[in-house]
Amino acid sequence: MKFLGIDLGWRSGASGLCCLELTNGQLHLLDLDRRESITDILTWIDTWVQPQEPAIIAVDAPTLIPNATGMRLPDKLTHKYFGKYHAGCYPANLSLPFAQRTVDFGLALAARGFNHAPEITPQMPGRYQIEVFPHPAIVHLFQLDRILKYKKGKLAERYLELLKLRQHIVDVLSTLEPALVLSQESHQSSEIPPTPHKKGGKIPFITSHKRIQSVLNDRHAPLTLAALKAVEDQLDSLICAYVAAHWWYWGLERNWVLGDRTSGYIVVPAPLPVQAANLDSAGVLRPEN
Repeated sequence: MKFLGIDLGWRSGASGLCCLELTNGQLHLLDLDRRESITDILTWIDTWVQPQEPAIIAVDAPTLIPNATGMRLPDKLTHKYFGKYHAGCYPANLSLPFAQRTVDFGLALAARGFNHAPEITPQMPGRYQIEVFPHPAIVHLFQLDRILKYKKGKLAERYLELLKLRQHIVDVLSTLEPALVLSQESHQSSEIPPTPHKKGGKIPFITSHKRIQSVLNDRHAPLTLAALKAVEDQLDSLICAYVAAHWWYWGLERNWVLGDRTSGYIVVPAPLPVQAANLDSAGVLRPEN
């Protein structure tokens, strides 16, 4: 079973792409990439998932938007449950400029047989798509008290937050079920490099390498917004792909669904047991609307 993460550019620009595969109970990273156009993204999907091959595609973008104005139910619920973590999502409605692009992308996936799956039978092979949102997923998976703020702020500060995200991916996802297994080489090369200087500093970035240890590992690339965005897109897509695997593996036993097929929905991993200890079974129940 394959799990694809798409950090979709809502209006334009490159999208982060990740492909994981579950083999012998463990997740392995097959590809980590970026593509510009929707056509190229769909070509990438077709390359990694053959017709009729089972897979689930997790998209960080609103692919179901029933409302002409205002906020969707899942958008409101992210603010209700994750506002205190600074993880409420941007509102989506059909009057906004990105709506046609994101909805059409969901329709293109459906045309390939990837059906929306706000309900799922765990570990049942099939072709599915879901909407996800990396920030609340990161809060729960990595047991954080707020989001990692790698999308806004000074470049050097965003860089350090991206390093934290990469380190959490390497250190934590290998301990969860299903486990993302990186090679021994991955762990050997995951040491965080020195903090760059704000001016003229060099930071480690490679924008399209297939292995996680190579992201943030090119010491010859300058500290630029474009370099940060390239890595951000790829790491977000990896989180999306992992959420897809977690949803398929556990279903509602260890995930929340914010919303539904009619109103739009976002799948979020539930709090880990240590987080849920004082939350009255929040780790196994779908939150109330």
